[in-house]
Amino acid sequence: MKKIELLAPAGSMEKLKMAFLYGADACYLGGTAFGLRANAKNFDLDQITQASEYAHERGKRIYVTVNIMAHNEDLIGLEDYLKGLSQAKVDAILVSDPGIFMTVKETVPEIEVHLSTQANATNYRTVQYWKNQGMKRAVLARELSLKEIREIRDKVDESFELEAFVHGAMCVSYSGRCLLSSFLTGRDANRGACSHPCRWKYHLVESTRPDEYYPIEEDGHGTYILNSKDLCMIQHIPDLVHAGISSLKIEGRMKSVYYVATVVRAYRLALDAFYNDPIHWKFNPYWMEEIEKTSHRKFTTGFYYGNQYEVAQAYDTSKYIREYSFTGVVIGENYESGCWKIEQRNKFSVGEEVEIIQPNSNTTIYTKVLKIVEGTTGELRKDAPHPQEKVIVKFENLEGVELKMGSIMRKKLNSSRTLNHKP
Repeated sequence: MKKIELLAPAGSMEKLKMAFLYGADACYLGGTAFGLRANAKNFDLDQITQASEYAHERGKRIYVTVNIMAHNEDLIGLEDYLKGLSQAKVDAILVSDPGIFMTVKETVPEIEVHLSTQANATNYRTVQYWKNQGMKRAVLARELSLKEIREIRDKVDESFELEAFVHGAMCVSYSGRCLLSSFLTGRDANRGACSHPCRWKYHLVESTRPDEYYPIEEDGHGTYILNSKDLCMIQHIPDLVHAGISSLKIEGRMKSVYYVATVVRAYRLALDAFYNDPIHWKFNPYWMEEIEKTSHRKFTTGFYYGNQYEVAQAYDTSKYIREYSFTGVVIGENYESGCWKIEQRNKFSVGEEVEIIQPNSNTTIYTKVLKIVEGTTGELRKDAPHPQEKVIVKFENLEGVELKMGSIMRKKLNSSRTLNHKP
């Protein structure tokens, strides 16, 4: 059985490295132009080259998004950029615009091309069309059911790959082709500048009473009529495999390093468990517990099991649920047993209970911070409040334990928190 690819988002070089460390087979990223995540840090051509080299040294793959719906002025410099991607030896380019696709084939025909989900491939004839044009893979529209995907797989040659989103934020617009952001803010979602107005709270105003705001409600659930839940398919790995999907895609180039590492790790564990014993595969609640320790909205299976509007929309709020704080990354070992060098990410203090997750590990370490030492002066500290400072931390009951580089430390917040969505 050919294994499904686990494809992770990389909004920065650090996220890319963490994604690979925690089990991704490939990463997709955007350049400083021509992609749909203009607010991500993104990569210039030198950084794309570094990312490509880093991936290939580890037997991984890099895909670059060139998937804007281009206007005339957007085509300026495209050929030179594509040649730069060729020189960087990226593994594939994602496109949605036929004009950009034609330019790719004319300029860098040696590079593999994938159809972006923005092109909304929803049937086998469309997929076959793009295969005939020279595409290697299609990222299917998120509005498809598993039954429809299976039919596409059965009717299109196996050499053509099917990719599908399985986790992350969903867009209320068809295949993400939204005009609302342009209309309300002048920021074109189809050219990478979405302001996420689907997450806003709306009211109804009668023209002769402009100061009276009436809440828009559906079935008494609330006012966020455009707000969708987050997609999560980790409980349904066998169904995804049997549908004939080639690559499972995680959304989140704007998300944190902690989010990427945690979600990738959970899906890696679930996939490996399936391939180790497909017949007796059983969902492990631990995988979902880990995912729920990231910042997320309520979860849905989207359209995979048919139209489920009543369970896919979240009418009460557009805020994130956040119960854990990402506090640090293990970057080195100290001479004293049970002590590790930590790069701080959020404040933590002596006496706090923390959790540690590691690459290639299916368990969580529960421990306590016993001592914090400033990394250069050796000064004893009661806490680590400064962003990305280097400190030596002694943990409770970790004498003789080997922590891997890149292991993540987190702590549970005092109470469940919800965070406002930030575009």
